[in-house]
Amino acid sequence: MLEGTWRLVAYEVEVRDTGERFPPMGQAPSGYVIFSAEGRVWFMLTGEGREPGDTDRELARLLETLIAYTGRYWVEDDAWVTAVDVAWNPAWVGTEQRRRFVRDGDRLQVSTPWRVMPNWADRGETRSIISFEREPAGP
Repeated sequence: MLEGTWRLVAYEVEVRDTGERFPPMGQAPSGYVIFSAEGRVWFMLTGEGREPGDTDRELARLLETLIAYTGRYWVEDDAWVTAVDVAWNPAWVGTEQRRRFVRDGDRLQVSTPWRVMPNWADRGETRSIISFEREPAGP
């Protein structure tokens, strides 16, 4: 069962050709994924050390350290699939995002499919590996 709130513990990107892993949003990014009983997921991840910006460049950098989307989700075998209807990146709206997961008690490890990302296209195919811990219920 995925329902509930999960807090980000780690976010790394793995390079397919070399096995290299690197933290694209720093050593201590922040984020959550929330799965509702009604079948909606909210995913938000922010980079380490974000500060308010004033200039166009500073504001653009804030977008480079943010991943956020929501949509209806369903589980297929060892993956959850999100039909994205709102996202920080408009190119994701109307797409289906598939994430493989392994749940071990209150730990959830998630991985994206292999793909070439524009942020580090020179590294070839990569995938994100994201780890969460279940948030305890209550205040």
